[in-house]
Amino acid sequence: MYTPTPYIEDDLATLHAGIRAWSFGTLITVGPVGASATHLPFLLDAQDDGPGLLTTHLSKKNPQFDELRAGAEVLAIFQGPHAFITPSWYVKQSTFPTWNYTAIHARGTPRVIEERTAIHAVLRRTVALYDTPLGGNWDFDAMPFDFVAPRLDMIAAVEIPVRVLEGKFKLNQDRSEDDRTGVIAALERLGDAQGVAVAGLMRQQMTSTVAG
Repeated sequence: MYTPTPYIEDDLATLHAGIRAWSFGTLITVGPVGASATHLPFLLDAQDDGPGLLTTHLSKKNPQFDELRAGAEVLAIFQGPHAFITPSWYVKQSTFPTWNYTAIHARGTPRVIEERTAIHAVLRRTVALYDTPLGGNWDFDAMPFDFVAPRLDMIAAVEIPVRVLEGKFKLNQDRSEDDRTGVIAALERLGDAQGVAVAGLMRQQMTSTVAG
C-alpha cells in the first residue's frame, strides 16, 4: 500500500483496534484467471510471534475457495471511515480537494479448515461477536447439530497468520493545526456519520501528537 510517511500508522494496538472496528473486510486472492475478492467478516486474535491471526469463513461454492486451498499469499483489506475534504475548510485555500481515509492491509498465507468441529467453533465465535450483543432470543447453540452439520459441509473456515500488517491513516497530517481544526469543525457540522467518524480520528490523532 502506497503510504507517504505522515500517514503511516504502525502502532499494533491501533491497527488491531481498527481491524476489530472495521471487521467486515475484503479478502483478495490471485489465481489462474486473475484477481478475486470476497467480502467477509473477520475475527482477530493477537499473537506473540506475529502481527496477529485472522479467521473467517466462506462458501465452498465460491471460486476463491480453490485459490485459498492453493496456499498463495492473500491480502485482507479493512476500510475505515472516509470523507471528502474541500479546500474551503482550510485557512490557506491555495490547494486542491482531497480525501481523508483510514485503511489497514494484512498479508499472509491462508490455511483452509474443512473439519466440522473447527468450522462450528469459528461460527460460534462469529455469532458471539456479532449476534449475541444484539440481545435477541435466537440461540445458535440451541439448534440441533444434525440440522447444522450439513451446512458446515458447505463452508470452509480460513485462518491467515498475518505476515505483514500496514496501516494508512490519512487525516490531513500534512496541514496546519488551524486547517485541521477547520476540517474537524466542518465535518462535525455536516453530521454525516462517516465524516463525524473521520473528525473523531483527526481529533484523536492531533491530541496524541501533542501528547507525544
